[in-house]
Amino acid sequence: MGKKLVSKKSFKYRLIVYFCWISIIPIIVMIIVSYYNIATMVQSNVDELTDINLAQTDKNITTVLSSYEDLLYQMYTDDDMVALVDKINAGDNIEVSRNQLRRTLRGLASVKPYIQCITIITDNGSMVFYDKLATSTTNIEWINNYGMASNELYEQIASTNQTDILSTKYAADFSAQPYYLFHMTHRMIDYKNINKKNGVVILSIDERMLNEICNPETVDGENEKRSNLNIIVDDLGAVISFINSDEIGRNVISIASTQNKQEDAYIQMAKDSGLLTGEYLKVYSTYDEELKWHFINVSDQSRIIDQMMNQQKGAILLIVISVFALIIIIIFITNHMTGSIGQIVRAMKVAEKGELSVRVQIDEKMPIEIEIIADQFNHMVTKLNDSIEKEKTATVKQKNAEISALEAQINPHFLYNTLDTINWMAIDKDQYEISNAINSLAKILRYGVDKSNSIVEIKQEVEWLRQYVFLQQTRLKNTFECFIHVDPNALTFHIHKLLLQPFVENAILHGFDGVNEKHELEITIGEEAETINIRISDNGKGMTEQMLQQINQGSFESKEERNHIGISNAIGRFHMYYGTQAKVKIESKLGEGTNIYLEIPKL
Repeated sequence: MGKKLVSKKSFKYRLIVYFCWISIIPIIVMIIVSYYNIATMVQSNVDELTDINLAQTDKNITTVLSSYEDLLYQMYTDDDMVALVDKINAGDNIEVSRNQLRRTLRGLASVKPYIQCITIITDNGSMVFYDKLATSTTNIEWINNYGMASNELYEQIASTNQTDILSTKYAADFSAQPYYLFHMTHRMIDYKNINKKNGVVILSIDERMLNEICNPETVDGENEKRSNLNIIVDDLGAVISFINSDEIGRNVISIASTQNKQEDAYIQMAKDSGLLTGEYLKVYSTYDEELKWHFINVSDQSRIIDQMMNQQKGAILLIVISVFALIIIIIFITNHMTGSIGQIVRAMKVAEKGELSVRVQIDEKMPIEIEIIADQFNHMVTKLNDSIEKEKTATVKQKNAEISALEAQINPHFLYNTLDTINWMAIDKDQYEISNAINSLAKILRYGVDKSNSIVEIKQEVEWLRQYVFLQQTRLKNTFECFIHVDPNALTFHIHKLLLQPFVENAILHGFDGVNEKHELEITIGEEAETINIRISDNGKGMTEQMLQQINQGSFESKEERNHIGISNAIGRFHMYYGTQAKVKIESKLGEGTNIYLEIPKL
């Protein structure tokens, strides 16, 4: 079978794709999210404002009706009116009493606007009224058209001690114009005998008052195109007030109707009125528990939808323009970048054939990263011949080192096996303290011999230090305490093996020598932004200023300081591994102890 060809994409192609992902797609997402956030915010604001206006309409109507209720209260508690009704019920001078009562009603009917009729039905069935719409003084047209006899109205009103509101219905035609009235009612109260039923008062109010509050844009009965309509409906689904008087009194919904069906019915009413012609109608509602009326608002949101659609089109156009502009910019950038890379690639191919005199021409228009690569390539080719010679020499040295390493592996292997044998001998003798010491020693030797110059995680180095300190404590009969504190965030960073051991050993073997107080050694490893900071502290005998200066300089003139040569070598090892990135600071006072501060870069 032949090899399957794999189609690899060019660097230029990948750059274009990556640029699209990191620039075009976020812009598209940002514009789309911004559009939907704005649309949601606009709709939320419209809903909130509509609910507020609807609640304000309810409040305005309640306020106005309370003033009519005050007038009604004056009538059904007036002692003179109660006395006249009592005379009518008793058959005492009926005509005089009726005329006096009618004159009183006529005066009260002019107190507030929109009062079309005031009616009193007495307990004996007599009716005394003042009707602005009636042509007769003996017949009340609104009762004839209400669908209930006067005695039925009396029984309904007299059965409660609360003010009740009768729903709006057609009352009569006056001056070729239909009038629709709703009625506030209450039984008359004689405070001398509050349980006595002597009559009821009915205050008939023109529905136009409600409509003017609900739909204030209506002027002189001329209805123009509107953005919203308000409707009042009672608990039975009958229309209390609407801009189209033909709908008043009609049951537009059923009590058992679902909310969706109710909204459909209100929307259809608004459409039938011819005042809302948009495609996007939305219904809002609030309920007044005291009046037991539903206040409905049907809002034409076509304009808002059109504005959002226009904004959406604008957003799409902006996306298209942004994508087109970004693609042009991306192509221009990638052509420039890949052109510089192509120049380097061609030079590499020439060098691959052995022509080491090839150089990449540095162009001022090159990106700084490409220029660095080109400069490094030129530098690499310049030294390539020297590297080849050095590589030959290094190869020979490496082979010798490998042979030495193979030879050196014999002794550690033999040593581990011997220590293991001694360990089991100690266990057989129940010498577990000796066994623990042998195990620690074996781990220390294995850790130190295996790739002694390699880089390990800090947590491995710390674990080795614990084993090493344990052996020193065992050897010195626990004459000192050691505290190791490591920042958990620093455990996974790397350090060269056995880098801290000379400092720890010097503190144990030389720092505590001749000191009578309790010996303490503290090792702290912490993390900074770019470095790992290490502090090794002891409360030992410290050093003189002269000795401290010699350690820092790496020079020792007398044999007394030979014990500190290990620290000097360790400092040199620090600088060899990390160069100028390593910082070592030693503070010491004679008789007070020593603090060693080490700072290495994060690896």
